[in-house]
Amino acid sequence: MYKEFTTVSEISGPLLTIEEIQDAKYMEIVEIELAGGARKRGQVLMTSRGRALVQVFEGTEGIGLGQTRVKFLGRGMELPASPDILGRVFSGSGEPIDEGPPIVPDKRLDINGEPINPVARDYPTDFIQTGISAIDGLNTLVRGQKLPIFSGSGLPHARLASQIARQAKVLGEEEKFAVVFGALGITFEEANYFISELRNTGAIERSVLFVNLANDPAVERIITPRLALTAAEFLAFEMDMQVLVVLTDMTNYCEALREISAARREVPGRRGYPGYLYTDLATMYERAGRIRGKKGSITQIPILTMPEDDKTHPIPDLTGYITEGQIILSRQLHRRGIYPPIDVLPSLSRLRDKGIGEGKTRKDHSDVANQLFAAYARGREAAELATILGEASLTEMDQLYLKFSDRFEEKFVQQGEYENRSIEETLSIGWDLLQMIPRDELKRIRETYLEEFYDTKGKEEKPEAEGEEKES
Repeated sequence: MYKEFTTVSEISGPLLTIEEIQDAKYMEIVEIELAGGARKRGQVLMTSRGRALVQVFEGTEGIGLGQTRVKFLGRGMELPASPDILGRVFSGSGEPIDEGPPIVPDKRLDINGEPINPVARDYPTDFIQTGISAIDGLNTLVRGQKLPIFSGSGLPHARLASQIARQAKVLGEEEKFAVVFGALGITFEEANYFISELRNTGAIERSVLFVNLANDPAVERIITPRLALTAAEFLAFEMDMQVLVVLTDMTNYCEALREISAARREVPGRRGYPGYLYTDLATMYERAGRIRGKKGSITQIPILTMPEDDKTHPIPDLTGYITEGQIILSRQLHRRGIYPPIDVLPSLSRLRDKGIGEGKTRKDHSDVANQLFAAYARGREAAELATILGEASLTEMDQLYLKFSDRFEEKFVQQGEYENRSIEETLSIGWDLLQMIPRDELKRIRETYLEEFYDTKGKEEKPEAEGEEKES
């Protein structure tokens, strides 16, 4: 039996205060009927002493005191789940917006999910190939991992996320792969770009999209990522699919959280964000992973734009504590026309070594990655030294590493937006670059791998070079 009230006493931003209520529950869904007959949905944020605070998903415009009926539905926000959600586009509140039919649900799932027993979690160990060398080779994505992309305003994170969504796959297995995309407060152009890219490449057939645009109510952004993650849990743990979840832009989500916190008159934390920002983000990020006895998995790539490119801002700072690494985009590389502008040195995948090696990628992968990191870092140091003292002050070896770092960015980091490199191609490019460095400098690679890959490539290239000289 639904309970209905007409006792709205206060409207503050996206929030309603309702008096003289009974038995309202935290996170309970309410239906709000305006004087003209229009309906909106909301969710109970707090109850105390016969009073309920409700956040309205579609905004409070048109709601009047004494003229509005509020019906408490006795349940939380739910997603109608069915295999038919694949290939569909939904609004940020879960309504179909692709002119398709309504979803006939197999079951209805609470969007807040169910806590996973830590003992039941399976450790992420399986390599996911994104086709992007800077990720696959050096900051490897592992099935069940949460690996955010830290970007900045104007950087091509949308293009990168779209490329990952198109190309990502688990090697050596014919398992079903799906992509769940959650758009949080992005522009129509960005959303249309994602949808068009997935449709043009046929990837839309294995995708589910939830789109909250910049002109949609900010409060709707609170439920959009939870709808996306609930859809991912259904596909992964009910349909045994390997699911990649892309959420962009988490900064817009946190801004919406700050707006609601201010409307509730809560004591602000760092830079005005609520003190529970860390906990709130963790409730979503920790929904990634694998469960023992289940074939499916959820891998998360949240994208956030760092205000003023500041890594110490509360959003990237707290995200870094919760997730297993980060991919950082560089404005400097972007200005030089390098795509994707991934800055590999501050980027990190804490699970890289669990997902690479013999039987997963290739036996020399770890050594090659470590050597490329070391050589590129030394080249960057030489570049900084040359900026201060001039290139003439560099030793011959420093100049060699400086050339290596430039070539590394041009050949390894840079690649086409539709270029899908296999891990074999990525490692081959890495070995080609390492030919620039004398063998006795390659101290991070085992001798057996040098014998197999370094010398062999050198012997293969010499006859070609001699042949070219004869022809000339």
